[in-house]
Amino acid sequence: MMKLISSLQLHKRFILTLLLLAVFLWSLTSIHWNRELFHAGGIPTMLQIFEGLIQPNLAPSILLAGLESAWITLAYAVAGMSLAIVYAFIVGVLASGTLTTSKFSRFISKVFFRGILGFTRSIHELIWAWLFVAAVGLSPYAAILALAIPYGGILGRIFADMLNDVPVEPIIALKAAGSSRLQTLVYGYLPLVWADFISYTMYRFECAIRSSAIMSFVGLGGLGFQIQLALSDLKYDAVWTFVFFLIALVIFVDGWSHLVRKGLTDHKRKSVFASGWMSVLFATLLIMGSWMYITYGENARLYELFSEKNMEYAKKFFGGLLGINQENPAFLDGESWANVLKLTLETLEMSIMAIGFSTIVAFITVIPAARNIANGNLTLKKRWYNWPLFAFIRLLYIFSRSVPELVWAMMIIFIFKPGILPGALALALHNFGILGKLWAEVVEDMDPRPIRNLAASGASKIEILFYGILPIVLPRFLTYILYRWEVIMRTTIVVGFVGAGGLGMDFKLAMSYFNYTQITLLLLCYMILVLIADFASETTRKAVK
Repeated sequence: MMKLISSLQLHKRFILTLLLLAVFLWSLTSIHWNRELFHAGGIPTMLQIFEGLIQPNLAPSILLAGLESAWITLAYAVAGMSLAIVYAFIVGVLASGTLTTSKFSRFISKVFFRGILGFTRSIHELIWAWLFVAAVGLSPYAAILALAIPYGGILGRIFADMLNDVPVEPIIALKAAGSSRLQTLVYGYLPLVWADFISYTMYRFECAIRSSAIMSFVGLGGLGFQIQLALSDLKYDAVWTFVFFLIALVIFVDGWSHLVRKGLTDHKRKSVFASGWMSVLFATLLIMGSWMYITYGENARLYELFSEKNMEYAKKFFGGLLGINQENPAFLDGESWANVLKLTLETLEMSIMAIGFSTIVAFITVIPAARNIANGNLTLKKRWYNWPLFAFIRLLYIFSRSVPELVWAMMIIFIFKPGILPGALALALHNFGILGKLWAEVVEDMDPRPIRNLAASGASKIEILFYGILPIVLPRFLTYILYRWEVIMRTTIVVGFVGAGGLGMDFKLAMSYFNYTQITLLLLCYMILVLIADFASETTRKAVK
């Protein structure tokens, strides 16, 4: 019976893999593959961009501008994440239903507050930034709130799920001892989830750094602003200098996150920095320094957002989104729906193409990127080139994921003509590094005994891969593919801002021409796409299990 179930599971996964491959090939048919895809000077431009990568501009003025812009990017990310954590904690607790008594109130609480979290995280942070800038004008708070709202939604959802997954035995014991609901939360739930919540928050902080960098696209400062200026002036050597500053920021946060996670899990060998109070002190100083810079350095005041003038602008803007006093709003026009649905299909094709490209490259590179392959522990074979190849691919992963999708798109659009292909390539370049890192960790965590038995029996590398490693890791690989596809779906609208096709390009035009009802229509289609991605992903994940 067990053999039959196992056979059916393998059969199901094989069919699913073929189906995903067929969908990817279908997406490729939307592109006319010829030389017309490139600009007339596309190839020379690509060589100039590569030359700038090899020889970045290290002039003192450029380095000083990069250092200042890196601090602005970091300050916005820290301030946004500090608000996101507060929002996530409050709404996450309410969404978990841990403070409710009856089953009915628990159900209502979960549905209502999870709906709020779902809405706030479904809209990309750059869209939030653009909405805030259009409503209340240019202000650092436009970037901060644009980061806080979606990241708070993401953290709140994860926090609510963590609280719901807490073992019931300690909670029942506390309630039996007469603890109130608040005491049960503080002394029962929180001690069991705070380590995982801190670990995941550090990961999202790394993502917030990249998001903070692209806020420049709506007129706000930071590294993205410098990258955009350098690209406009075709100074590719300066572009890569600022990109390297961004990569350094991401590596800094990644290293700090690694130390914090080690301090939370490894009680025998703690570094001084990650041992608790030093991390808390550093985080406190970073938050205080960021808010002081925003308040005094940029002279930004939160109360100014609620001035009479800004409230009038906001009223006009959001009234325009709802179509107030407009005779024929776009979201009630059949022809507008038909045109936007075509763009929605383009956006879907772009996301499928992007996850397909990133999956192929990650699949080719993941095996040598696993530490247990490099040191020979898994395959019982050591080669002199294992560690150099491991280091090269891991650096490639860091480089790939450190550069935001929008920055990749800004460079690629100089090579390819506007359309969904440059958008798909930009999304793939960013996501293959993330996918490769996640997959490599899966390979590193797998049980080595079956693989060692194959290696000891004389199996070749290809045989070990297809008969040993892949059958074990494939379900997790598919899960991560689907997870990243959900993220890519939310990001497709952003790369369209620079001419990479889909809903994003039309969204930018609608904002430029103050066509607010068209913006509402585009946001509706965008949210429909996100819901489709969530449903397809959840259904496929269940099939994999």
